Amino acid sequence: MTPTALFNDIRFYCSANANDEIVQKYSRYFSGGYDAYGLSLDQLEEKVLDILEAETTTFDLILKTSRLLVKSPKYEETSFAILLTKAFAGEFSPEVFNEIGKWFETGITNWAHADVISGELLVIFLKKKLITLTAFGEWIKAKNKFQRRAVPVTLIKLLKATGDFQPLFDFIEPLMADTEREVHQGVGWFLREAWKLQPAITEQFLLKWKDTAPRLIFQYATEKMTAEGKKKFRKGA
Repeated sequence: MTPTALFNDIRFYCSANANDEIVQKYSRYFSGGYDAYGLSLDQLEEKVLDILEAETTTFDLILKTSRLLVKSPKYEETSFAILLTKAFAGEFSPEVFNEIGKWFETGITNWAHADVISGELLVIFLKKKLITLTAFGEWIKAKNKFQRRAVPVTLIKLLKATGDFQPLFDFIEPLMADTEREVHQGVGWFLREAWKLQPAITEQFLLKWKDTAPRLIFQYATEKMTAEGKKKFRKGA
C-alpha cells in the first residue's frame, strides 16, 4: 500500500463514521475552531489496530502517510498520525524526532495535538536517551507557537525522573518572555508540576520572573498554592 492509498483509506473511514453530535460536544474546548469528523476514541483505536495488523504496514509507510495526515485540517486525521506513530516507539531514532518536528511546520494547529505529541511521543525520545534536551533548542524559537508550547509540556513527564530541576528551568527560561497565550499555559503547567515536587527551587525561579513574565504563567504555576502562598508572586509585591 502506498502512503496516498492509506491516507485515502483513513479519510474514507472518517467520513463514513462522521458524527456531528460528537463534533458539537468537543468544539467548546477549541476557541480557535474545531474542524472534525466526530469519531469516538473507540472508532479511532479500532481503525488503528486494523491498519497495524495489515502485513503491508511498516513504520516507513506510517511516517510517510503521517506527512499527509498532519497537513489535513481535520482533527482526527492528525490524531491517526499520532496513534500510528506511537505504535512504532521501538523504532524511534533521532531522525524520527526530526520528522515529528516537521509536523509542526505543516499542520499542528491546536493545543490538544501539541500536548498529546509531547506526552505520548516526544518524551519517549528523552527517556530512551535518543536525544538530549539540546535537541529542542530550535523549538524554543520556532515560528509555530504550539511547537514552542510542546517544549515545557514534554518536560513535565521528566520531572519525576530527575532530581535537578535547574537545567530544565534554564532551558525553558526564554519562553518566560513568549507572547502567546498557549505557550504561557504550557509553561505555567510545567512550573505548577515542578512546584508540587520541589517547591523551594521552583519558587526561586518564579520570583525571578514575577514582575516581567506574563501573568497567565503565574496563574497556572501558583494554582495549587494557598492564598497566602500566592501573594509573594504578585507583580510588584
